[in-house]
Amino acid sequence: MIRAATDTHGALPVNDISQDPAALPTLRDVPDWRYMLQEYDELYRYLPAGGSDRIASHQRKVREAISRLLKRNATVALQPQSSKPVTAHLRRALSEGRQGTLAPAVRALDAIAPLLSWQYGYEKVPKGLQQNYAFAELAGFNGPIVSEEIILGVVLFAPGCTYPAHAHSGITESYVCLSGAVSENHQGVYVPGSMIYNPPEHLHRITVGKREPALLAYAWMGSREDLRDQKMVFTRTRK
Repeated sequence: MIRAATDTHGALPVNDISQDPAALPTLRDVPDWRYMLQEYDELYRYLPAGGSDRIASHQRKVREAISRLLKRNATVALQPQSSKPVTAHLRRALSEGRQGTLAPAVRALDAIAPLLSWQYGYEKVPKGLQQNYAFAELAGFNGPIVSEEIILGVVLFAPGCTYPAHAHSGITESYVCLSGAVSENHQGVYVPGSMIYNPPEHLHRITVGKREPALLAYAWMGSREDLRDQKMVFTRTRK
């Protein structure tokens, strides 16, 4: 028996994937999640790689993983809806994103926004970051779209947020800016339609424009073990 609770819109149950995965809905049953996945495919198909073979290869691997999820009609296991202080900025970020070049992806995200489970992802989060950051997974080991070969999600930053330096072991990461503006390691400014590429072990720090929130889609690629066991730890600043 699946343990279920009604979501805030009463449209779908919140399911525990550990109970009976065969009884859970699939992408065909919940088309808004399928549309979101299709928009991810569009992002990684048409955004330029800037002549970089590494970025182009990463984009292709992301598309191939998404294609497999669509072809096998992946299970959708909604997580309990939750918010964080920064989600007070989500409406603004979505509104701004609908005016930009990636409006179709933002509209698809807006359709599922009430069902997202916003998290920190760190056991100990600095006080300043608690108010200014959160992420929500869209695909991964625990859902909502169940996958063991790719993790997809969105991250929301409040205006003026500084996301401390960190790296991911064995994970190739990319961000696509949906709204707002960010800089990584003070090297360039990324606006809607821009992609940031971080190879494994690459130390990166993100700063956000002071006037508007920033909303980024992300994709993680790596081995099954690295994706499942990833631990994110901030780098301590030397005094």
